Formats: sequence, C-alpha cells, structure tokens
Amino acid sequence: KAGTRPRNPKPLAIKSGDTSPQSKAALGLRRPDAAFDQKAGTRPRNPKPLAIKSGDTSLQAKMPRREAFVSGDYFVHPSSYIDEPCEIGAGTRIWHFCHIMAGARIGERCNLGQNVFVGSGVVIGNNVKIQNNVSVYPGVELEDDVFCGPSCVFTNVINPRSQIVRHSEYRRTLVRRGATIGANATIVCGVTIGRYAFIGAGAVVVSDVPDYALMLGVPARRRGWMSRHGHRLPEPDADGIMICPQSGWRYREVEPAVVRCLDWPEDEPLP
Repeated sequence: KAGTRPRNPKPLAIKSGDTSPQSKAALGLRRPDAAFDQKAGTRPRNPKPLAIKSGDTSLQAKMPRREAFVSGDYFVHPSSYIDEPCEIGAGTRIWHFCHIMAGARIGERCNLGQNVFVGSGVVIGNNVKIQNNVSVYPGVELEDDVFCGPSCVFTNVINPRSQIVRHSEYRRTLVRRGATIGANATIVCGVTIGRYAFIGAGAVVVSDVPDYALMLGVPARRRGWMSRHGHRLPEPDADGIMICPQSGWRYREVEPAVVRCLDWPEDEPLP
C-alpha cells in the first residue's frame, strides 16, 4: 500500500554468554525448520572454514579431501570427475570442473579446459584442444588436432522435445583432422566438418563443410579457404595456385569446392 519494503534491523551488540533468541538469530543460530524471515531480511551466515588440527577425529576432519590425480600418463584436476571405465591417453590434461562419462575415449596430449563435458561413447583423437565451457555429447567424434573454441556448441538431436525420448535418434557429427571451431559457434548434428576447415566465431553450421573451407555467418557459408597453418589463402594466380603466407605451401582447387595441399598430404600431421 505504502510502496515501502521492510528495513533490515540494526545489528545487535551481543554480549559474551548472551543466549537470548535475539542473540541467536543475529549469529545465524536458527532452527533447521525456520523459514526465511522476510521482515528482517536476514539469512543464516555460512560458518567459517574449520582449522583441522592433527589428531582431530571430528566429522569435519574425517571428510575426504580431493587431490589432483597425476599418473605417469595424464593429469586430472581435483574438481573434475572421471567415470569408469573410460580411456585417457598419455600427456592429456583435464582441468577444473570437467566431467568425463564412462565409455568416453580421449587420446594423447589433449587439453580440456574448465567446465568441459565429454559424453559416453564420445571419441576424441590425439592433440585435441577443447577450451572452456564445451559439451561434447554422445554421437560426436573429434579426430586428431581439432581445436574447439570457448563455449562452442555441439548437438546430437535434430528435433528435441522434453516429452519425447530420442536416445536412439542421435545423429553422428564428425570433425576431421586439424579443423578449428571458433568461440560460440554452433554445430547442428549430423554434419561432417572437413580437414583443416575453419568455423568462424558465432557461425551456425547446418551442412557438411569441405576441407580447408572458411565458414562464416548464420547459417554458415563458405567465404574462402584457409591454409593448414590457419591463414586465409589469397586469390589463386594464373595457374590456380594459392600460397600460404606463413609456410609457403601451395594449394589448389582441384575440382569445384575441393582444395588440396600440393606440398603435404592431408592425412599427415604437420612436420
């Protein structure tokens, strides 16, 4: 009626040994079934962390403390969860708040940033870099040397509904060797992204992508060609040759929408 909100009460000066209800409320010592007091606008405060002394047998002292898992093969941050059984290759590093589900296969020398989810049955090759906040759902396969930028999105159902279970309808998404997926890009399920393709930030891929293609926009369209070293290739010369400005390697469109490197095989990693 008056358009006013109740004001928070002034803090009480609590004397040592005071056990009155007012003092207990001020200290956050409320009954477990007590509701939030909207009139007072107060909530119980979180207790300060306990200093655990040597030999302490209290419940707090007995609670397990998670530590980073470092084997001779790979590293897992203590905040992450690895469901068994799964495969993780040598040299792989899994950072904060990740979840690897049972049945996932992760290759060697991979790096999974903060808050990465890898679903059951997912296959990730060697030397794959997955940045923060990426979920790799069942049905997705990443070949060797793939780069997934921060918060890029994979899907596995083309027409999801909360009321309809479609676990048997997951569509396969394949990201081939050396491809780059930019930050916040979305990959609609059921497509293949070709070798060394480059998906620009924020693009939405809805169809197959050729090798070396530069894809931009919503929906994504091919806007050029990229070299294996991550540079946009210039217009072809009189002989149809496009030269990478970093490596000097030659590329040619051998047939419409099919580009090949003339100096190194597509299936071989960079020397």
